[in-house]
Amino acid sequence: MSASPPMTRIQPHRRPLPPVVLLHGFATSTERTWREPGWFDLLHDAGRRVVGIDLLGHGGAPKPTDPAAYDDLAGPVVEQMPEGQVDIIGYSLGARTALEIALADPTRVRKMVLAGVGQNVMEQRSATITPHVSQRFDALIATAGNNGPALRACMAATRPPFTLAQLAGLNVPCLIIMGDEDFTGPPDPLADALPDARMTTLRNVDHFGLPKQFAFIDAALEFIDAVPSWA
Repeated sequence: MSASPPMTRIQPHRRPLPPVVLLHGFATSTERTWREPGWFDLLHDAGRRVVGIDLLGHGGAPKPTDPAAYDDLAGPVVEQMPEGQVDIIGYSLGARTALEIALADPTRVRKMVLAGVGQNVMEQRSATITPHVSQRFDALIATAGNNGPALRACMAATRPPFTLAQLAGLNVPCLIIMGDEDFTGPPDPLADALPDARMTTLRNVDHFGLPKQFAFIDAALEFIDAVPSWA
């Protein structure tokens, strides 16, 4: 009687994780918000394809000076996104744009990290912009390489707040990350309105310093399953 051949264990098929789309904030760019702090390198080390997209009026994107051109920031982003599902990490205006993308077609987004947004996207913008914050934005607009008229047109565009009904229908896992000194907070109203959201609050961090915080990077990469194998 011959011996039975050894059994071969069949490894389960693992579906590849989707590309990661990075969306920067107002008056900055993919280069400054994501590439310079090392986000691209870390995501590549985790084996993920990374796509950074400059919002209209920013970086290498077209720069119209008519505020009406900025009423739809999501459309040009979607045109540049890879086909199929993606994970999105958005900061500030980029996070708001990520929400618009997911609300329009939630099947396109597997997971979403929303940084530097909270109660501000659920109320009129004028309620959150203080003179100090306005001065900080003015300084960003004046940064070398920025197009001032285009950015001021973007700032003047109409951006209605998200409603509870809109957010309640968004069944996409979300991580909301915010510094405890961020003028866009608190994050709780947004987290409570979304069906599948969790929050991470960073101590002694304001809105403008958030993208370079290691705790932000660590939390975001863990949430989208993109921690480098050496970490």
